[in-house]
Amino acid sequence: MTEVSRTVSTKAILLGNEAIARGIVEAGCLVASAYPGTPSSEILPAVAKFADELGSPMAVEWGVNEKVAFEVAAAASFTGARSCAVMKQVGLNVAADPFMSAAHFQLKGGMLLVVADDPGPHSSQTEQDSRYFAMFAKVPCFDPCSAAEAKEMVFDAFDLSERFGIITMLRPSVRVDHCRQDVELGELRPPKGQVKFEKEPSRWVCLPASVKVNHPRLNAKVEEIRAAFETEFGKYNYEVPSRGKSVLGIVASGVCFSVVSDILKEWGREDVAVLKIGTPHPLPVKMVTDFISRHPKVLFLEETYPVMEMQLPDRTGILGRWNGVVPGAGELLPEVIAGILAKILGMDQPSGEGSSLLREALEDLKITPRKPMLCPGCPHRASYFSIRQALPNAVNPSDIGCYTLGVNQKAVDAVVDMGASVTMGSGFFLAHKAAGTERPIVSTIGDSTFFHMGIPGLVSAVYNRHAFVLGILDNSTTAMTGGQANPAVGDKLRKGDEGRKVDIEAVCRGCGVTFVRTIEAYDVAAGKEAVKEAWEHAQSRSEPAVIIFRHPCMLLRPQQPVVQVKVDPEKCIGCKFCINFFNCPGLVFDETRSKAYIDERFCVSCGVCISVCPHGAIAEVSEEGK
Repeated sequence: MTEVSRTVSTKAILLGNEAIARGIVEAGCLVASAYPGTPSSEILPAVAKFADELGSPMAVEWGVNEKVAFEVAAAASFTGARSCAVMKQVGLNVAADPFMSAAHFQLKGGMLLVVADDPGPHSSQTEQDSRYFAMFAKVPCFDPCSAAEAKEMVFDAFDLSERFGIITMLRPSVRVDHCRQDVELGELRPPKGQVKFEKEPSRWVCLPASVKVNHPRLNAKVEEIRAAFETEFGKYNYEVPSRGKSVLGIVASGVCFSVVSDILKEWGREDVAVLKIGTPHPLPVKMVTDFISRHPKVLFLEETYPVMEMQLPDRTGILGRWNGVVPGAGELLPEVIAGILAKILGMDQPSGEGSSLLREALEDLKITPRKPMLCPGCPHRASYFSIRQALPNAVNPSDIGCYTLGVNQKAVDAVVDMGASVTMGSGFFLAHKAAGTERPIVSTIGDSTFFHMGIPGLVSAVYNRHAFVLGILDNSTTAMTGGQANPAVGDKLRKGDEGRKVDIEAVCRGCGVTFVRTIEAYDVAAGKEAVKEAWEHAQSRSEPAVIIFRHPCMLLRPQQPVVQVKVDPEKCIGCKFCINFFNCPGLVFDETRSKAYIDERFCVSCGVCISVCPHGAIAEVSEEGK
């Protein structure tokens, strides 16, 4: 991240997530909590950095999951402090319970919920639209089209939250999160009011009786906010008129506005009017219906669901997702929007020049695209190999994390969401038990994900005596989202703010697990024996058994090379066992020679592959051969 000096410049080129973070700190937020998840992961570390830089007293912490992060921020707002919770779109699923309840409260301090969406999706299990959640909970939503606008929206979102006593959502999508733009830098604004919690059960306790008062009040708030969006938020909701008679009107939200503006400028089309909407919920309906009435055809562009379309009282003549003009899935990339516009305007379809240029570049660089795979030296690869070798007929549910790529080792059979590997282990066990059959079950979950949502499932499995093996893949970081700390690591974000490590083995024993083993993940032989022993224990005692495969992530905490290896072409028979079941970037198969070989560009000399080849073709390079 770029170091910023307030005395030298009032602008800096920031990542969209950094711009959001800067706004959070400048706005006088006192408590910020998050759980990392792409594309939101950079926000909270940037909040900590800017808080240090600007001398803010704010607390900045990772929550163990999104529900925890949200509830921490919500409670802080009950005291009158400005607070913020940050997560990605599927993280809001985890935080949905408190989100729906707290939406009914009359908040005291401003509360901002930042939810980063992933149309595409690029790194998520869904491409769900968080603006739907804003509609569901009946809270206002800001949808930025650029990094600078996202930062500006933070201030207005906090102000709106305090004005109406309601949670406000800022919903950047991946293209805003990861764009770079020059952004105005400001000073730290002093916190508003006194931080003091006042006992008022009717305000802070979500009793059924309270809903009878709170829900109608929430409905009234939504309409008041809608009226404010119609008249007071012209910097986010405005029309870019056509020159002369308009042949098409476009209503665009978020990054779609930036994309369509660039396309129309490039094409020189000044006969198309665009209505930019930065507050898609509650939709400023009067503004939108007036725009629709003045244009022969109106196209709606928004990602990824028809949130604005659904709020219209009449969709007659509207072009959008409801009638298939706009695709019902996938990211609205520039080429997709260009294709939609070209068809409506009767122009030639775009050539797709970008795709051909990419193909030419790949050919020139002699790059062969391949599936994503675990990094060279990743300890999870060795752990999966141990599991597959020990119990090749096992059912292998897994979880959300970089280790999901174990699917390429044929070591992952099912993935649903964070923590589901543990509960799926229970489900597979119960199904086989009820059918009178038996089959080994080995679930896998990462260290951060275990703390996130794995513990409740493990407690349930112990309580109900479900027999399966749980492999906890402990690489001492939250690797998939950029290397953030988790409770097993103990590090915190602010300088001088010390955390405390939570021991995974002790947690498992505290949950009632009697078989817990911690092994070195690279030791394939020990791993195989541990898995066999764990399954025998689980089977005989009818209870879960836990193995902790431990080795630090090689990318984030590089280790010294263990051993250099080579493939003996005389012993390699071309069976591809190492390719199919170990799946390391450092091991490549030469189709012309039908031999495997070591690609030294990727090999990190971890030495694990020596134990992989069933024919002994992979061996350590001797001193003479070095």
